[in-house]
Amino acid sequence: MPTDPPAGYQSVAVPVSERIRQRLTASKTRFHANDNIADFIAPGELDALLDEVSAKLQGVLESLVIDTESDHNTIDTGRRVAKMFINEVFGGRYVPMPPVTEFPNVSHLNELMIVGPITVRSACSHHLCPVIGKVWIGVMPNEHSNLIGLSKYARIAQWVMGRPQIQEEAVVQLADLLQEKMQPDGLAVVMEADHFCMQWRGVKDMDAKMINSVMHGSFLKDKSLRREFLSLIKR
Repeated sequence: MPTDPPAGYQSVAVPVSERIRQRLTASKTRFHANDNIADFIAPGELDALLDEVSAKLQGVLESLVIDTESDHNTIDTGRRVAKMFINEVFGGRYVPMPPVTEFPNVSHLNELMIVGPITVRSACSHHLCPVIGKVWIGVMPNEHSNLIGLSKYARIAQWVMGRPQIQEEAVVQLADLLQEKMQPDGLAVVMEADHFCMQWRGVKDMDAKMINSVMHGSFLKDKSLRREFLSLIKR
């Protein structure tokens, strides 16, 4: 039977972020900025996490000496930014992968398929500045490949990009996930993006973009297939 706590005892609530972190640590699961941790968040905890982050961001504003009491423009800025991070910009960290309907390749399709450009938005994990760009996906299926609905490419890409990322790792994550889902003979992903950590700050170069690619299977081995894919996306 529960007993009353000793006189003078005060219970200290463990912050929800610490509870989630303890689960991740106990299971030896990595939780880098670009990892998904949805499996370790209990029902209702995302709302509590939003409240916690909102309070921390309010502290950041106060440390920046911004008067959030009398400035009508910043009264709720801490909570607005917390909602933006958790529900939108970093949403790919906190929610499961969107459902993906897979279809058997009953027609034995074995010709190059290209999806794109898909507009994607992310944030640089170094400065949390926006990364906005486009992704092209090339697929060379085989008779055993799973095919997925056209809109699902965009949903998966947006889920992967919706975390603090560096572009080089984001493209690898997307390519590996699609390869696992579809098992095609070849898979190619190309991304071109503007990085506001270079445009908004630092060198402030407004014209420079970053382009990188990942090639799997036949795209890596067959130079003519790779050339065809790259020439078609340039159009």
